[in-house]
Amino acid sequence: MDPSDPRLTLGHFLQDVAARHGDRIAVVFGDRRATYAEIAREARALARGLLGVGVAKGARVAVWMGNRPEWIVSAFAVGMVGGVLVPVSTFAGEAELDHILRHSDASLLLMQPALERHRLLETLLAVHPEIEAARSGALRSVGAPHLRRVVCSRIDAPRGAVEGQGTLLEAGRGVSDALLDAVIDQTHPSDDAVIVYTSGTTALPKGVLHTQRAPVLQAWRFAEMLRLGPEDRVYTTYPFFWTAGVAMSIGGTFAAGGRLLLQEIFEPGAALDMIENEGATAVHAWPHQQAALGEHPSAASRSFPSLRKVDSSSPLAKLAGLERDEYGAGASYGLSETFTIASALPADAPASERRSCNGRPLPGNVLRIVDPESGRVLGPSEEGEIALKGPTLMRGYYKVPTERVFDADGFFRSQDGGSLDSEGRLHWTGRLSNLIKTGGANVSPVEIQELLEGHPQLKLGVPVGVGHPTLGEVLVLCAVPLEGEAPDEASLRTWLRERLATYKVPRRVLFFGPDELAYTANQKVRTEPLREAALRRLEEEGAEIEGHRYETGA
Repeated sequence: MDPSDPRLTLGHFLQDVAARHGDRIAVVFGDRRATYAEIAREARALARGLLGVGVAKGARVAVWMGNRPEWIVSAFAVGMVGGVLVPVSTFAGEAELDHILRHSDASLLLMQPALERHRLLETLLAVHPEIEAARSGALRSVGAPHLRRVVCSRIDAPRGAVEGQGTLLEAGRGVSDALLDAVIDQTHPSDDAVIVYTSGTTALPKGVLHTQRAPVLQAWRFAEMLRLGPEDRVYTTYPFFWTAGVAMSIGGTFAAGGRLLLQEIFEPGAALDMIENEGATAVHAWPHQQAALGEHPSAASRSFPSLRKVDSSSPLAKLAGLERDEYGAGASYGLSETFTIASALPADAPASERRSCNGRPLPGNVLRIVDPESGRVLGPSEEGEIALKGPTLMRGYYKVPTERVFDADGFFRSQDGGSLDSEGRLHWTGRLSNLIKTGGANVSPVEIQELLEGHPQLKLGVPVGVGHPTLGEVLVLCAVPLEGEAPDEASLRTWLRERLATYKVPRRVLFFGPDELAYTANQKVRTEPLREAALRRLEEEGAEIEGHRYETGA
């Protein structure tokens, strides 16, 4: 795709894919099978409603829903009118919800009343009780000062200022298709389009502001890099409030004219039912979810003849009878700040190349490696900080001065470590802030974590650094065994010693259950709580490491 293409907007994208694939099924959700033409019609009807209630270009519209067709329709409708989509995490508690609505300046909230045990509407009214006390169209909230309307699907009657979706659709009946088309045409790729709130581990999330071009360009790229086509049926668990859910799952599937298979709640048995019954060809799921699918009691008795586009390391590959490593999306690097991939290799590239790097910069992207302290540009194979810029790089962090975000050359300093080889391929080594400094040596936890993916008894292994008075930090491995397995500490350290330099071998191995780990909203393990848990274990045990005894209260 040409990054300068004027049709790289959400409105034009949906027009284009609906024109190509109108009668094909776009989304399967429960009993519903919606075609591309139906999704486009519903998005247009909602977009007219947004115009009818006064949503203008640049207005922030928050969407708080699970992975369902209504989320997709809402996102495209906001994009059509030139609004700025603000996806809200369905895991958001009261503090995070309050922060996002207030910080984003959202003027309208589109939501569903509940998602399984999460009572979304009740949470909203607990955070901002003035919403229930107000009347429709007259909302004034000091806590969310720009919020003027709340539209909730599937409610029988208004609750204060909370309106049903029918009110919004009714407001659009007086808005012509000609006016909507004119609005779509005056929305440009460089216009603001999305504020993605990153899942912070120690602070409230930051708002990453992207233009219309970023998600659309990435959609076309994912269709190409994942080798997706109209015949593909993509099952996804990636939440739509995360950039991969938007660009990879929705965008890549739609750009290819494929079929997106959705479930709001991940339950391994139900997921396997859908993957099998709908003939899924690809699965987008987190590693722990793929493990749960492979470990489900019914998995071995099922048939997956169509499943072909899954990473060879996934348990699903074995269930599908895929013995050779011919497909994988792991040779890539990206961030919320680049709306996913900034470098990648095609998923069907030779396994030897995919396993050796994190891809090449995608067209239009410029990656350089710099010294983290001086900013000096480093040469081939020299390790430093990854800096980048390109057509999908964010406009900036919302409400943060740009000089605090980009360097003098316009590059974003990622705080990720890595190097570029002589052929321009990227090699990512992990977060610079996560490097474990022990006895004067830097240890990348990513290297150890990736190595442990091949251990036959472990579901997950997360290295953390625990403070030590003379070594600075000691390396401690927090390991989650596979169900039914009981590895011991000595054998696991021996296994690692045979594969790693001595200083990279953890001094201790501590075992945890999967429910003892804390996760971010995009299902990454939060290392700080895990580090604290490891320290408590060592203190309770009175462990001694290199002359230092860990004691409670010491």
